[in-house]
Amino acid sequence: MADEKARLHLVVEGRVQGVGFRYYVLDKANSMGITGWVRNTSGRQVEVMAEGSRPQLEIFLQQIRNGPPMATVIHTKVDWLDAQEKYGRFSIVSSI
Repeated sequence: MADEKARLHLVVEGRVQGVGFRYYVLDKANSMGITGWVRNTSGRQVEVMAEGSRPQLEIFLQQIRNGPPMATVIHTKVDWLDAQEKYGRFSIVSSI
């Protein structure tokens, strides 16, 4: 089904910290009605957990791979999971 919910877990590598990447992800998610979170990791990566329809998440993934103007995405580790529907909104959470 096209509107079946899915969960997308990403680890984004490259120049993705200190360039507004988390706020870019937050803006894209909120504009698409995607729920979940984004955070920086101690390994200078950005981690994203997002839920929405699979077609929405595919578009969201492409936007993240493009990133904001100051970012350079080198690699994106992608895992598709079953939705848990436990997020009410999309937010920036504490870094790990």
